[in-house]
Amino acid sequence: MDWHKRYQQQAGWTRNLRDYLFVQANIATARRILEVGCGTGAILRAVESPATLYGIDIDSHALAQCRVNSANAILARGDGLFLPYANASFDIVFCHYFLLWVGDPLQAVREMKRVTRPGGHILALAEPDYLSRTDAPQELTRLGAQQTEALRQQGADPGFGARLAETFFEAGIRIEETGPIQRIEKEMSAAEFELEWAVIESDLAGMVEEAEIQKMKLQDQAARQRNERILHVPTHFAWGRV
Repeated sequence: MDWHKRYQQQAGWTRNLRDYLFVQANIATARRILEVGCGTGAILRAVESPATLYGIDIDSHALAQCRVNSANAILARGDGLFLPYANASFDIVFCHYFLLWVGDPLQAVREMKRVTRPGGHILALAEPDYLSRTDAPQELTRLGAQQTEALRQQGADPGFGARLAETFFEAGIRIEETGPIQRIEKEMSAAEFELEWAVIESDLAGMVEEAEIQKMKLQDQAARQRNERILHVPTHFAWGRV
């Protein structure tokens, strides 16, 4: 599984939102920007700003890729629950598909707030709510349930996206804007389909029989050819200020 390709795909889903929110957060005048959970650098490499860029992730293999993809960023290996930065260090702190993976998202958001300067901006760019996932046709509803359970077994909180705004509020962040991301649905290319299924196969490996996985893949492909496939995961964002 090429996770950098997956992260690039996810980055494409939120590009318009990021462009809008970074403008709102005065990225043009920011001096220090931090991405928490920077992964392989799919987002960090695309940040256009004169600011010094920082990234932190707990995964050493992802950071090794990030050092190649975001060569100008200052990177650190660390836990998002205990950020190794001084109070009020950054103008903008952001994350992307991150908070659902941490054991205590409220603590993670409090840490993001702690290292943001007064008047600075905190952005959670994408947090999904898989508990509200919609799948059609009927024979593929089990796929959604199985993938959601697989995420839970991997340590994720599949429904966190629905609680994102509440978490910002509890952390004492002044919310400027929040809500579901509006994505323009388009026909999935063959390459995108294969990447989506590489993720599904990785998620379900050892949990669902391989023959069943391949059966659902064929059903998915056939439903798309009939223009009957629906796959919607509500994904939420939040922009706040300290």
